Amino acid sequence: MKLHAAGLLCLLLTSAPAWADAVTVSGRVYQERDGKPGRGPTDPGMGGVQVSNGRSIVRTSADGSYRLPVQSGSTVFIVKPDGYRIPAGADGLPAFWRHYAPQGSPSLKYRGIAPTTTPATAYDFALAPEKHDNRRGFQMLVFTDPQTATRGDIGYYEQSIVGPLVGKTKARLGTTLGDIVNDDLSLYPDINRVTTQLGVPWFHVPGNHDLDFDAGSDAHALDSWRAVYGPDTYAVEEGGASFLFLDDVVYDPAARPTYVGGLREDQFAFLAQYLKGLPHDRLLVLGMHIPLFDAAPGRETFRHADRQRLFEMLKPFSNVLVLSGHSHTQQHYYHGAAEGWQGDKPLHEYNVGANCGAFWSGVKDRHGVPDSTMSDGTPKGYALLDVAGNGTYRLQYRVAGAADSEQIGLHAPKVLRQGAYPAWGVFANVYMGEDATRVEFRIDGGAWRPMKQVRQGDPRLLAENVADDLAPALRGYDRSPEATPSPHLWRGALATDLAVGEHKVDVRATQPDGSVYTASTRYALQAAQP
Repeated sequence: MKLHAAGLLCLLLTSAPAWADAVTVSGRVYQERDGKPGRGPTDPGMGGVQVSNGRSIVRTSADGSYRLPVQSGSTVFIVKPDGYRIPAGADGLPAFWRHYAPQGSPSLKYRGIAPTTTPATAYDFALAPEKHDNRRGFQMLVFTDPQTATRGDIGYYEQSIVGPLVGKTKARLGTTLGDIVNDDLSLYPDINRVTTQLGVPWFHVPGNHDLDFDAGSDAHALDSWRAVYGPDTYAVEEGGASFLFLDDVVYDPAARPTYVGGLREDQFAFLAQYLKGLPHDRLLVLGMHIPLFDAAPGRETFRHADRQRLFEMLKPFSNVLVLSGHSHTQQHYYHGAAEGWQGDKPLHEYNVGANCGAFWSGVKDRHGVPDSTMSDGTPKGYALLDVAGNGTYRLQYRVAGAADSEQIGLHAPKVLRQGAYPAWGVFANVYMGEDATRVEFRIDGGAWRPMKQVRQGDPRLLAENVADDLAPALRGYDRSPEATPSPHLWRGALATDLAVGEHKVDVRATQPDGSVYTASTRYALQAAQP
């Protein structure tokens, strides 16, 4: 077993919280060898495993035992170390947590956490060894915002997102970055049955549509989510990287809006203790729902004081990636001094496109699934995170139901007048594009010419908007969203001084990491008289 901090004795990494009703729970972390539920005589204890109550962290002693203070409502969980996997529970999700809530949750519409009956001395956890060559890296599936409002939406999710991956993915981990459902928390078991078909250990983050809106405060706003998914802030280690999954939705039923991005004191305490033991060159991947950047100038999407405090904690680390959702668009954002980031290099945040796209809207395809293109022109889909063993990573986007090579959406007029002023262009929506992406085009195999990045609506989506406007009847259950300025759209002027007939347009986009995407389309020139 490889640990990133020395010592196998049970070590309390922070002082016990001053909880008036604190009690002590204990248990063992052990290697699952006999394949049966519970610890058997051939299942040895594991020393050095981190166990947390969401605020403080202890390490198990050599025999796998630990003791940990908790209060009513606490969740006890382990930090999965490299080289091990967490056995799945009855619901197919990783069984790495147990609640301590003798009284359960307050009365809630979706019931929340049931009163717990686990004896205080029986908070045991199992880990199973896995052999991977971490030098070769691994892949992770990154989902966000399935935002299923009905079982019909869950069918769309299964058909377009999960189904094509079953039996084919090579991912070792998976995550969903919030808004698992759209306010109907009774749908969790149904969507979990779909996601767990992937056979990948799956870790969830809550979103603003996963809240108990009848809770009286933020303290109980995730009780129904936690009843299913466990701790809302926790860490998982895999392949030399640390994944920190964070609830960053702060609920205030008296405010308008009723939530804002931010972190709680207990979360900062947990982060401080966990980060204290990590090498500064280790890759840290933070998964959260609400982005750290502001959605619009002057609008505090994520509380700036909390963001600054988080940035100070992350400053010593040289390899940090933030993954977020919520926006139902896609972009790369690099935090710098203007946002208070003082690291050696800009902090990369990838705001991932939604599984549901634009909320399962738009015209249905031949399979009966809504098109659901997002307002920036990005099709619905999911992301892949490839983690190398040296602290580096690579991100990819996959369009639902399309070939892996579909990375650029093109729009061009079908026909132009020969000799007309070249005022019409080909538009390239590079779904993973960013300001540093180089996008070029050529006509009929000629010289490559640069395209200009533009901030405007994707013409393909604008055409859908017009079609929805002009249709005498609804074209789908919900219309496509109004096109918004896309941060990854480029334009090149089409030549009109070529021969009459059809002409081929090739587009290529070169990413900062050297990846090259290509796409092509055609337009025609016709002769015309005034």
